[in-house]
Amino acid sequence: MDATPDAKLDLPSRSHWRRLALVAGPGLVVMLADTDAGSIITAAQSGAEWGYRLLLLQVVLIPVLYIVQELTVRLGIVTGKGHAEAIKEYFGRGWAWLSVATLVVACIGALLSELSGLAGVGLLFGVPAPVTMTLIVAALIFMAYKGSYLSVERIAIAVGAFELVFVLVAWQAKPHFTALAGGLTAIPWNDPKYLYLVAANIGAVIMPWMVFYQQSAVVEKRLTLTDLRAERLDTAFGAVVTQIIMAAVLIATAATLAHSNNHGSLDTVQEIANAITPYLGNATGKILFALGLSGAAVVATIVVTLTAARTVSEVLGAKHYLEHEPQEAPWFYGIYTVTLVLGALIVVSGVNLVSLSVGVQVMNALLLPIVLTFLYMLARRLPPVHRLRGAYAVVVALVIAATVIFGVYSGLAGL
Repeated sequence: MDATPDAKLDLPSRSHWRRLALVAGPGLVVMLADTDAGSIITAAQSGAEWGYRLLLLQVVLIPVLYIVQELTVRLGIVTGKGHAEAIKEYFGRGWAWLSVATLVVACIGALLSELSGLAGVGLLFGVPAPVTMTLIVAALIFMAYKGSYLSVERIAIAVGAFELVFVLVAWQAKPHFTALAGGLTAIPWNDPKYLYLVAANIGAVIMPWMVFYQQSAVVEKRLTLTDLRAERLDTAFGAVVTQIIMAAVLIATAATLAHSNNHGSLDTVQEIANAITPYLGNATGKILFALGLSGAAVVATIVVTLTAARTVSEVLGAKHYLEHEPQEAPWFYGIYTVTLVLGALIVVSGVNLVSLSVGVQVMNALLLPIVLTFLYMLARRLPPVHRLRGAYAVVVALVIAATVIFGVYSGLAGL
């Protein structure tokens, strides 16, 4: 089985920060993808409907996100296997296909959300959805067929960096800090609509495809045990950055609508753009919003499609790395291409972006029991020196259980 690439990455022994610069990538990419089009729309909808009442949740989710993704780093580096492949080895092919089914559902929902977001951005500038989809699909297929893992990683980071414009937007919105502090404690726990967005925010941060992607990415990048500490830092930094972006979008939306005394749901990309960019001017605001949302959607599209192609190929026992030529890995490149094309065709047919995006995040929350249970059980089966054990294992179990119960309860209560 093609479990790992043939060679190991020979990173020189240098200072810790130099090593971090060499190793960093999988964590940052997956976290930038975490703040995808659907997540940004969910954060905007949260601020529009509930002001600052969902801001505290963004902070609470930082350690949860790190705990989950650190386990994927540990599993990938120690086992040298992707997530589905590890499940197949430890629990059998049937359980592996169950995990893949969960992943495929999440990936389909996420991909439709990302491509819909990109189509919406195109429409802001008068570009028809079919034209936008054709350009995006062609560019991403060319990137995968002609690029290496490292080139794809660099492209994803460069594009995803545009998400940071939302921090500028939040600063320019000039939030009232008294209102912001009040929103941290005024929590309407009994309101089903609020709970629905709680579940959506949990699902927007802890996504099934993130687990699969980062574990495969550290394997494909050929990281070794020497790199474990640096990759943990990469993951921690990414977890903070992604939640800063989520919080920034929520704050910008809540502050802007509070200033205008206008509250309620946002139903289109145009409405979201208008809601969070008025202090930047119409043209500048539209451009910055488009850059931020496009960066989020493109990096997430890269991650989601690669994850789906890698994971299905893993379970089939087929080659699944970007270093392989298309003729060497037909399943991998075929799934990647078909997924993109079908997603684009569905988007061109017309979908409600906002409803779809929030619904996808709630679906992610409802899928967490399967994904996080497998993740925890695999971490408990590692060799003793790297195994999840002792007091930290108890802490992780409690965090995962609380996240699953709260996410599922909020999702079901809000339906």
